[in-house]
Amino acid sequence: MSSNKSYAVFGLGRYGLSVAKELFKTGAEVIAVDICEATVNSAVSELPFCKCADVTDPEVIKQLGIANVDVVIIATSGNLEASVMSTMLCKEAGVKTVIVKCADEMHQKILLRVGADQVVFPEKESGIRLAKNLLSSGFVDIIELSDDASMVELDVRSDWVGKSLLELNLRRKYMMNIVAIRTSSGVTTNIDPEVPLAKEMKLIVIANPSKLAKLK
Repeated sequence: MSSNKSYAVFGLGRYGLSVAKELFKTGAEVIAVDICEATVNSAVSELPFCKCADVTDPEVIKQLGIANVDVVIIATSGNLEASVMSTMLCKEAGVKTVIVKCADEMHQKILLRVGADQVVFPEKESGIRLAKNLLSSGFVDIIELSDDASMVELDVRSDWVGKSLLELNLRRKYMMNIVAIRTSSGVTTNIDPEVPLAKEMKLIVIANPSKLAKLK
């Protein structure tokens, strides 16, 4: 699964490094940054565009070309001041999506207030899972069941609206099994394949990630 978006990862601890490596592995353009030179030196063999820099410095943000990056992942939760400053600088530079690793709920409130678009708690979400969610735009969530099977909550595409599962034959076309449908009234597993799909529905499916890539 590849991506045509560009990413920057600030902080190359275990979490940040796993995000950056997973993104790069799929062919995405990734800028990896850490303030520790030894950390950068150990990561540069796996991440070609790996820089030692202070991302709380406005000039560094400018020199790295962060304004041209689609998504920035800030994984410096051990330093709230650095997380806050780099979040503000990225948003001021015009970065559309800034995702920040967070230490606790108090930090979450602060980071959201200064402009973070999404906050993740590392004990609840692995770096690899975050990367896969980013690479699978249009997928609400991904749970990896095995190397060749993932459970995904999928938006109903505009060209599917008004058509039934029987008409669409998604199982044959994308090798996906629809296990449930989520609506405003809840989740149902008792699916009528002849009922037309609505835009507000979410399809919960199990499929091979390589097949899901065709939906992008």
